[in-house]
Amino acid sequence: MELRARERLVREIDCREGNSDANEKRTTQFHPSKHDRQLKSVRCTTDYLPMGQRRYPVCVAREGKPRLRSLEDVVALPRRSPLTAELQGALAAASRLHGLRSDLSPVPVVATATISEAGAYRFRKRDPIDLRVSRVGGRSALGFLHELGHLLDHQIFYDRKTRSWASAVHAAFAPWRDAAALLEKRVLPGGYSRQRYFQSVHEVWARSYAQTVMLRSDDPPLIRRLEKLQDEDDAHIWPAEQFAPIAIEVELVFERLGLRQLSLPLAA
Repeated sequence: MELRARERLVREIDCREGNSDANEKRTTQFHPSKHDRQLKSVRCTTDYLPMGQRRYPVCVAREGKPRLRSLEDVVALPRRSPLTAELQGALAAASRLHGLRSDLSPVPVVATATISEAGAYRFRKRDPIDLRVSRVGGRSALGFLHELGHLLDHQIFYDRKTRSWASAVHAAFAPWRDAAALLEKRVLPGGYSRQRYFQSVHEVWARSYAQTVMLRSDDPPLIRRLEKLQDEDDAHIWPAEQFAPIAIEVELVFERLGLRQLSLPLAA
């Protein structure tokens, strides 16, 4: 997603000693509250830093064994924000399609006023930090679903050695990858590196996931928003006829993973 012709980012926080750039922006291999101290959680934190160094954000805690959970239990929406109602509708639409097997505490969703990106998913190695969604630009629901797609991609599978995510290497995504490879290459203004990022596997997954949720939502505001973007030939959205088989493949990914929430047949 973008605002003012700048790409949105998947952002990995680099916590290496001596690195003062806490917001190093990186993708993984061409696709990129208080916690109880007694919990066996993976945390990204530096308790004591030399003078002048920035304190790094804390990763979301993990507890117990991974279990199938609703998306409302996986992410924590902001309680007091003008975006809350819109994000609740988008989250409910996604939750009707699938859940997630996870041991994470709820991943916070943070509303921002940034004009440089519609959203960002921040993480360190295999652990999320937060999802960020801008309230500027009128694309909050689409931006949120896009970042949620990145979170799912990262949490369904992560290879520590190659830093590959599920969309690039997991067998359940293979038919989707084949179908997505036939999609029209939508082009944004900008140079080679920007196009390379925009066409990367994990970025195409996030875009196709967001469009599928909106298409299958049965939520009139979300459907109207999708149709408006298609009428405008928005670069982040594919035409309805071209995208129809991709939406089925996105749904089948969650079917293969055993994460489907619906007992109804897949839409044709």
